[in-house]
Formats: sequence, C-alpha cells, structure tokens
Amino acid sequence: MGKRADALELAILGLLHDAPLHGYELRKRVNSLLGWGRAFSYGTLYPTLKAMVRQGYLAEDEPVDTLVTTGPHRSGRRARIAYRLTPEGKERFADLLAHTGPSAWDDEHFGVHFAFFGRADADTRMRILIGRRSRLQEKLDQFRSALSRTRERLDTYTLELQRHGLESVEREVKWLDDLISAEQRSIGRPMGATPTPGSGEPPAPPTGIEGENGR
Repeated sequence: MGKRADALELAILGLLHDAPLHGYELRKRVNSLLGWGRAFSYGTLYPTLKAMVRQGYLAEDEPVDTLVTTGPHRSGRRARIAYRLTPEGKERFADLLAHTGPSAWDDEHFGVHFAFFGRADADTRMRILIGRRSRLQEKLDQFRSALSRTRERLDTYTLELQRHGLESVEREVKWLDDLISAEQRSIGRPMGATPTPGSGEPPAPPTGIEGENGR
C-alpha cells in the first residue's frame, strides 16, 4: 500500500479501538482526523474497510436500520453496517503505532500517529517527535538555501509565498521543540539523550534546541 493508504488504515484502526462505528460516522471522523486537505470519499474508504475485513482486522456487525432524511418532509430507513476491531486488528494497530521509522515522520503519517500518541509509550513518542523534527529541519535548511539563491529573481508575491512556507516550517519546528522538551521532562531524560538505538532511528536533537531558531 502507498503512504496515503497506510495512513488511512492506521486512522481506521485507531478510531475503532474504543467502539464500533458505522461507515458514515467513521468517514466523518477519519476526515476530521486527517484534515480538510486529505478528505476521503466513500469510494476510497469502503474498499479499504472491505479489505481490512478480509484480512481479519475488522468484523462487520449486523446491519442496524437507521432513520435517515432523504429530502424535504421525506424520510426512510437505511441499513448501516457497523465495523469493529478484532483481536488481530488490535494487534495490527499496536504494531503500526509502535513503528518509529522514517515513514512515521512524513506528512502523510505524522499527524495520524500524533492523534494516537496517548496510546503509545514514551520512547515511541520521543522517537517520532525527534524524527519529525529532524525531517523538518532538513526542509527548513532547504527553504533557506533556496530563498537565499533566488531572492533577487522573485517577484513580490512569490517571495511572500516562500516566506510563508518558511515561517510555517519554523513554527512547527518550535512546536516540536516544546513537545520534545515536555517529553524529556516527563521521563527524566537529559537534553540531547536519545532512545535506545535501532533500525531507522532519528538523530538526537541538538543541545539548546529552544534557541536554535532565534526564538
């Protein structure tokens, strides 16, 4: 599966972790979780749900008749299937949530992982936060380098767009700095210390990261 499909699978498993949901409610919650810029249609969601049922991660509960409004002064009943996690689905969710490699730091996955941080352990949260910060710092360096090379050739509006992108990344880096510091305080880990090394581990945050961006 692609990154978008993987993010959708994690979102579905996480949202169904506490209680079953029918497809309509699940779609609303998935779109709310992933944001307006990545809204999923029924044509994307339902094939994914059916595939997860075949894989044994989800089970379909008996349809329940639901009163729905179909137009002015008209109503009817529509059978809606509710989806719930199986024990295999809960294991799959735990495995996906524990993944801390580079794919967990990218734009498609990070927000979904972060939404379920309350279910992750401290080391998992720290690895993903540090990895995300490292990824954004690379992007920030690229932004600054590109802007310094092309500033003289850009018109006013293009330059403002570049600055907007730069400031957006700087704000997220600062936000991540604060989150990392809070995690370090909560688990008593010194600044600059890293989690236990392993495959795909992100680099340690630099000492004094709070002041790195001049803020």
